[in-house]
Amino acid sequence: MMNILVTLDRNYLPPLRVMLGSLLLNDPGETFDIYAVGDGLLPEDWAALEELCAGRGRIHPLEVPADLFADAPVARYWTRAMYYRLLAAELLPRNLDRVLYLDPDILVINSVRALYDTELAGNLMAAATHTGLLAGITDPVNRLRLENYEAEAYYNSGVLLMDLAAMRREVRPGDIFGYAREHADILLLPDQDVLNGLYGGQILGVDDSLWNYDARRFDRYLLLSQGERDMDWVMDHTAILHFCGKRKPWNHSYQGRFSALYKHYQRLVERR
Repeated sequence: MMNILVTLDRNYLPPLRVMLGSLLLNDPGETFDIYAVGDGLLPEDWAALEELCAGRGRIHPLEVPADLFADAPVARYWTRAMYYRLLAAELLPRNLDRVLYLDPDILVINSVRALYDTELAGNLMAAATHTGLLAGITDPVNRLRLENYEAEAYYNSGVLLMDLAAMRREVRPGDIFGYAREHADILLLPDQDVLNGLYGGQILGVDDSLWNYDARRFDRYLLLSQGERDMDWVMDHTAILHFCGKRKPWNHSYQGRFSALYKHYQRLVERR
């Protein structure tokens, strides 16, 4: 059994279905408890997700206490939804000690079991960084910008393995809201910046080429690996493809390298 956390609104329901379908297909021996914060989802939406996961996964809609976010700063380009993953330990049942958060714009192409079983060694979370060739420049800039000088890297918030017991001890809503308020002028990717600014020094780094592969950067991975991590390597080893950025593979205009692969899974889910 693996615990999975997702957050979304109705606009992201179709890609969420593809993500969950790919997860089920590529972890065939596993069962899942899938916890979902779904802003604006209708009863028929929840029923469709239950049907998709029937026999392999249980869908658990999560209620968001209104008073939890009473002091949360929001702006035109970031809403209270950005805080959901950061406050996962407050929203999830108290008997859970571990959960894997996955963005809806993800395709799972191999098993995530090894990631889920990763020993966190006292860290709050495990995550990957996407800075790659520019790490020597961007990581110090981000440490200075976010005033977190203990962080080893700038981590992507789209795939997070969370130690919920540790987060219940360490993560406080007031700290998150206070940091967002005090740094509002410099937050570029608000949820990701808050994650790194407050907790970057308590995150275990994992290999992005396995667990959070930036689907825009095939050529970069190939270059950094001196040609080893070609398409065959990705299909054999990478577990999570992450379609970062504004261009998304469910849009007809998308022409990325993994477009056909995504559309294949899209069709498989539509036939279920």
